[in-house]
Amino acid sequence: MKSSRCFLGVGGNLGTPNELFDSLPGLLNQHPSATFIRESSRFKSAPVDATGPDYLNSVIELDWAGAPEELLQLCMQIEQDLGRVRSFRNAPRPIDLDVLLVDQLRISTEHLTVPHPRMHLRRFVLEPLVELAPEVYIPGQGRASDLLKQTLDQSVFRI
Repeated sequence: MKSSRCFLGVGGNLGTPNELFDSLPGLLNQHPSATFIRESSRFKSAPVDATGPDYLNSVIELDWAGAPEELLQLCMQIEQDLGRVRSFRNAPRPIDLDVLLVDQLRISTEHLTVPHPRMHLRRFVLEPLVELAPEVYIPGQGRASDLLKQTLDQSVFRI
């Protein structure tokens, strides 16, 4: 199967998210379809539509040689293995992995929507994404670097 260029949004605001983020390259590379490429800088941001401590955020670029739904399953398994409990929507969590982009595909299934439906509105996603791939285009929305300019009023700090 041909590999796809994928981007994952990473977030966490409980426990030691920096340590969990550090473990992700090894955990992803354990899967035969995944090849970790790189992670953006890490950023701090306030919770959106939720309460709790500030979030640590970044974006990971990887090559994926499987179906997009399998990537979602891998992300959910890693979250569970690292202590995420889905108690309620937008609950504070040690780790969150979102499939943001899979090449230029548009996917809408019961469990997976790509591009991620709110990524174009969130500076904590766009800033690290543009850092990794300034040319990247979000299908149906536009160039990520142009969309980032519309979110500069959101407080996001590189750490």
